[in-house]
This record gives sequence, C-alpha cells and structure tokens, in this order.
Amino acid sequence: MLRSFLRAKLHLARVTETNLYYEGSISIDTELLELSGIMPYERVWISNMNNGERFDTYVIPAPKGSRTIGLNGPAAKKAEVGDRIVIFSYGYLSENEILLHKPKIIILDENNHPVKVYDVSVYS
Repeated sequence: MLRSFLRAKLHLARVTETNLYYEGSISIDTELLELSGIMPYERVWISNMNNGERFDTYVIPAPKGSRTIGLNGPAAKKAEVGDRIVIFSYGYLSENEILLHKPKIIILDENNHPVKVYDVSVYS
C-alpha cells in the first residue's frame, strides 16, 4: 500500500506577480526549486494565508535568483501580489519508506530568500 506524505514545502512565499492570461501554473525561482527538490512541471498544492484559498497547479521554472513566485492563468485569481502562500509537494511512499522519509521544509522571508532549511522525520 502507498500512502501520501509531504515531500517538500516552501513556507511563507510572497507572491511577486500574477498573469491571468498566461496558460496556467505557478512560476517559482529555479534556485528555490533546486533547494526544495520540487521539479519543473510537478503538481503542487498552494494555500493562501491571506484569503484561505487552496488550489493545485503545476510548476514552471522562473529565472534562478529572481525570487519569483508568480501565479498564472486562473490561479492568478486566487491571490494578489504581496500575499503570503505555502507551496506543498506530496509524494507516495511504501510502508518501508515511511520511517526514513524526511520532508524538506524551507521558510522564506518577505523577499522569498530562504531563512531556514531543514528536514523533519515522521516521528521527530
């Protein structure tokens, strides 16, 4: 049996841009993708701390070091520039993998710079 677990999280990301007429997705700075292990075109879930919206979309890479967090297409209606969001990536684990699993958590400052990076275990 496979179970769904948090794999990575970008916490307190600040939305830097919205583009309603783009084809859709969330643009994330490539450096943040590399740090978190989230892949381009991977499905992610987003929770907006300002308005409570929750939705999912896929990732597209933004220029490395740009600190871009951009909501595109219909997702652009779910947040405004300046809103703080949490970006979650989940993965499926077998029973054998669960106890060894350590999600990557990245806390971001108001300019989307990582201020804390850590791995947590299931039973920490």
